[in-house]
Amino acid sequence: MSKPAASFAADLKLLESFWCRPAERMVLPNGLTLLVQRDAAAPVASVQVWVKTGSIHEGALLGAGLSHYLEHMLFKGTVRRAGREISTTVQAHGGNINAYTTFDRTVYYIDLPSTHVGVAIDILADAVLHSTLPADEVAREKDVILREIAMGQDDPDHRLGETLFDTAFRQHPYRHPVIGHRDVFSGVTREDLLAYYQARYVPNNLVVVVAGDVDLAGVRALVEQHFGGTPRGRLAPVVVAEEPAQLAPRTVHRHEDVELTRAGLAWQIPGLTHADAPALDLLATLLGHGDSSVLWQAIREKQRLVHAIDVHCWNPGNAGLFYVSFTCEPGKREAAVAAVHRELARVAARGFTPAQLRKALRQLVVGEINARKTMSGQASRLGTAEVVVGDLDFSQTYFNQLARVTNATLRRVLKEHLVPARLTEISLNPKSAAQPAAARAETGKSTKKFVLHTLPNGARLLLLPDSRLPNLHLRLLLEGGPLHESPKQRGATSLLATLLTRDTRKRSATEVARFIEEVGGAFYPFSGNNSFGLAAEVLPGDVNRALTLLNEAVLTPAFNRASFEIEREAQIADLQQEADDVVALGRKLVRKKFFGGHPFAIDAQGTIEGLKALKPADLAALWKRLGVAGNSVLVAAGDFDPKTLAPKLKAFLARLPKGKAPLRAVPFKAPAEVGDFTEHQPREQAVVFQAFPGPGLLGEDYYTGEVADELFSGMSSRLFERVREEKGLAYFVRSSRVTGIEAGMFLFYAGTAPATAEAVLTEIDAEIARVQAGEVAMEELQRCQTRLKAGRRMGLQTNGARAMHAGLNLLYGLPVDDEVRYDARIDGVTIPDLQAFARRRFQRTLRTQLVVRPPAG
Repeated sequence: MSKPAASFAADLKLLESFWCRPAERMVLPNGLTLLVQRDAAAPVASVQVWVKTGSIHEGALLGAGLSHYLEHMLFKGTVRRAGREISTTVQAHGGNINAYTTFDRTVYYIDLPSTHVGVAIDILADAVLHSTLPADEVAREKDVILREIAMGQDDPDHRLGETLFDTAFRQHPYRHPVIGHRDVFSGVTREDLLAYYQARYVPNNLVVVVAGDVDLAGVRALVEQHFGGTPRGRLAPVVVAEEPAQLAPRTVHRHEDVELTRAGLAWQIPGLTHADAPALDLLATLLGHGDSSVLWQAIREKQRLVHAIDVHCWNPGNAGLFYVSFTCEPGKREAAVAAVHRELARVAARGFTPAQLRKALRQLVVGEINARKTMSGQASRLGTAEVVVGDLDFSQTYFNQLARVTNATLRRVLKEHLVPARLTEISLNPKSAAQPAAARAETGKSTKKFVLHTLPNGARLLLLPDSRLPNLHLRLLLEGGPLHESPKQRGATSLLATLLTRDTRKRSATEVARFIEEVGGAFYPFSGNNSFGLAAEVLPGDVNRALTLLNEAVLTPAFNRASFEIEREAQIADLQQEADDVVALGRKLVRKKFFGGHPFAIDAQGTIEGLKALKPADLAALWKRLGVAGNSVLVAAGDFDPKTLAPKLKAFLARLPKGKAPLRAVPFKAPAEVGDFTEHQPREQAVVFQAFPGPGLLGEDYYTGEVADELFSGMSSRLFERVREEKGLAYFVRSSRVTGIEAGMFLFYAGTAPATAEAVLTEIDAEIARVQAGEVAMEELQRCQTRLKAGRRMGLQTNGARAMHAGLNLLYGLPVDDEVRYDARIDGVTIPDLQAFARRRFQRTLRTQLVVRPPAG
């Protein structure tokens, strides 16, 4: 047995625990399929209803977006419930309700505490089988979706995706956008929608998936009670046109108002059940998954032709695409394309090294483990196996097939499938670049409590052993960000975090990436308004490797000039890309006006000018100031033995330079620019913003702010109900916050049509006035409190999330295990508290209002 095969065989043993705990599958008399996976690791459950219908099943109305339209309508009311009651009930039980539509399925799901699984089953059965599709809601939602279509056209990545599918497919319904074409969608009537609903939403076309801390017999009884009473329906087969073989390459290059070039190379490939599918997945992983992948190293690191490059294998049905995507400067697109072709030719001739194969196979195993971290993730894996593949044993079958893939196999599939005749090349470029036409075991239980160790030098260590998954997360956190940067070097902390994961004095950036990725691990930076740091996530047996990298990155960073320039260019490119998103652009503009000269005026990514002013020595100096023991918290969460690991982590922390946490020396007193402002941008839609002073993490009214943010956001909020549901004025409307340790900004924003921007602002003003008048209903408050408490639990299911949360709390001087305290503080918020919060903070004399809209005329 070869070394990659032997190594992969060992990795597969980590997945055997999943395969030894198969889901229970049963089919009800009416044809409905039920899948149940019991997992008592957390008191959470995910209930999902998979309807085996999507945009490719719309028959004579292909391109109308019926599936997506119907998805929007199923929470608008049933025979038993008014529309608002659906989301209100879910949130009152601490849950999230949502849905999504793809080409081949529509999925409705509720994640909530497992004690309320019956509520989720009842509501989903009612919505999926007994919706009334009220005529007024049908009309209102049509306007909402028309705005969604328009906003999609304001997103360059969305436009590029539509171009790709429309070019790569000539007959298959994949060529039509899931949301539909504006003109075709506009003509859809309630009768069209009702006919599609009655034809496709029948029990024998549904799969109900339940994963979590549930009782099998109890779940079956509930599903039989709520779904079993609806009889099997007629289900006519839908003919899906097959895509004819592509005989020649296709090319589409568009030039628009964007700042960066986005480009892609796609080849038609067979579907997920084809014998070559696992090999194509492995090929995509080898070529473009992670910083040590073939194309990343060759084209980004060595040739400096792209800012980012990825490879994906998308093949959910009987046809798919092998897709290489990248972003670059406009003048480098053609060279980048040529470089991709050269690398593919080289791989076809020489294949991959054993180390590369081991790494990619490990990455696929780790990906399978990561997909099962949450109950929602487990339910999604089951739904995909049943609905998309038709085989609950697909995961085991897939990995057994991978185990047989050799270098010869990879070279063969590359030569057979990635051929010129099946290539589609697309790009979206700035107008200035326009060219003339041419060319894992039994689930364990978490201890739930972190153990704190404080070292003599001031460094702190948090430990949380949890053996429920073969996964280990290490995270180093430090205070940093805008408050600790020079005004002329904004974005330095974010760039510093990235550089720490690159070159060390012992390894090059390529060697660092290869060292972690060859075991399927991840090593990455993070940065925000108040903190930054590094995280490593590996299988338990690879902890020493992760710790080695952490030691080298923190204690002996190289700040290599070439890597510095590459990453600075990439961060600048990210800023340019954000400028193409009207919502992101608007948030930056209102933030700058609100905070003025305060460091929070610029987010953690910084500015192009600030990044260009930086030198490697500046980052080294910033690290010398921030990378000290008194400013450091190291967290280990996951499958490890504290007696073995703790001494190693303490030894690492003991080597940190002595020093105290930096001072937060810039107070925020009041908004810099108060008033109403307008910004004209060449977009189809308008986005409105209202910014007010908000509490910091240490503020006395921080928890009131938490409840207020929940009150103004979500599908059951009064603001959403009135602006979007009742009046159809906006596609999205909600609140958000920029939160510092001691100060912040509370933001309302909405996406709307230019003609209705003022009406939306009026509604936001009215909702603020309602809260200021103390007119919040007790059930509204209780729903927000339940939702926040449940959301906190559901958000802390993974080792990475728990490590981040606990580490930040300790770093900021808050209780590490704050679940009980958090619940008590949230429950302690009253209606008069909300009233006082709104009166004190949401004053017009403290308001920065901004409307981003198209130019007049």
